Amino acid sequence: MEIEIGRAKRGRRVYSFDDIAVVPSRRTRDPQDVSVGWNIDAYHFDIPVLGAPMDSVVSPQTAIMIGQLGGLGVLDLEGLWTRYEDPEPLLAEIRELPEGRATERMQQIYAEPIKPELVAARLAEIRASGVTVAGALSPQRTQELYETVVGAGVDLFVIRGTTVSAEHVSKTVEPLNLKKFIYELDVPVIVGGAATYTAALHLMRTGAAGVLVGFGGGAASTTRATLGIHAPMATAVADVAGARRDYLDESGGRYVHVIADGGLGTSGDIVKAISVGADAVMLGTALARATDAPGGGWHWGPEAHHSQLPRGNRVHVGTVAPLEQILYGPSPVADGTANLIGALRRSMATTGYSDLKEFQRIEVVVAPYRPH
Repeated sequence: MEIEIGRAKRGRRVYSFDDIAVVPSRRTRDPQDVSVGWNIDAYHFDIPVLGAPMDSVVSPQTAIMIGQLGGLGVLDLEGLWTRYEDPEPLLAEIRELPEGRATERMQQIYAEPIKPELVAARLAEIRASGVTVAGALSPQRTQELYETVVGAGVDLFVIRGTTVSAEHVSKTVEPLNLKKFIYELDVPVIVGGAATYTAALHLMRTGAAGVLVGFGGGAASTTRATLGIHAPMATAVADVAGARRDYLDESGGRYVHVIADGGLGTSGDIVKAISVGADAVMLGTALARATDAPGGGWHWGPEAHHSQLPRGNRVHVGTVAPLEQILYGPSPVADGTANLIGALRRSMATTGYSDLKEFQRIEVVVAPYRPH
């Protein structure tokens, strides 16, 4: 539905997760009878949760913990763990930085070069634990470091940026040819963010196993304020799910997984992301609230220390419970920030759905929620 903004411009009405809700059906189920597992390529996960590649969320140790709890922790291969032998003092310093000094000091800390030997060592540490290994690079760094990453034995490779396109145009540098790159790689690739039907369809045609949906929409992002760009997530996920459906027909049956990435602060947001078509969710803020997360109650992404144009902040999200309780409960709070998987199971059971694929077909209503 288009709305007239003024005589010369019209805009499409779009929706965030706060604007929608799911509706019960004619049956209910027991929560223990509900399956929340999902598969991507040859890999099975008990829960549809990926830990976002952000230094405040995923360290090698928390990647292992998330894996042991049934999810997938994705390590940022451009973060502190691949720049410093011992990043713990720097994490402590970032937590203590005064507000007006945080961005500038983080730019200095992250100016330290990435060391390929540390990339290999961190991935080897995760692999030694026996969990599925995933690492993330920005499109700009992928050409430079992917051989190191693949050589270290990564299972899933993530190319993650504020926005990633299959048609990057540059007059000065040779852009990453995603289709050629993915074709030549021996491991499944998850790529994004994408926020529109067309962008996602092009990414699916590159051979990606999964597409991340989102555009700087997380709690630590200021992309809307700095660039004027914003993609409300309910519409973005539904649009990309539409691209998945059409690509499934176009390709003769190739299913590309849709992973919501951003705007997922509570269990209700996770429920709604899956209801509009996501196969899984990538969580930043929700996991940064764990008492054992590396950020210690603070949260920031790579946008927060961009050398030229920071588009994010270090934000205080507080701590709620240990990581296992954040995912599986029991929850010490009633605000949807803990027992995320228990809440997802209960929502699916209450509305009568037995697995995630079924739940993508649930009835959704537009019912804007404005918490007091």
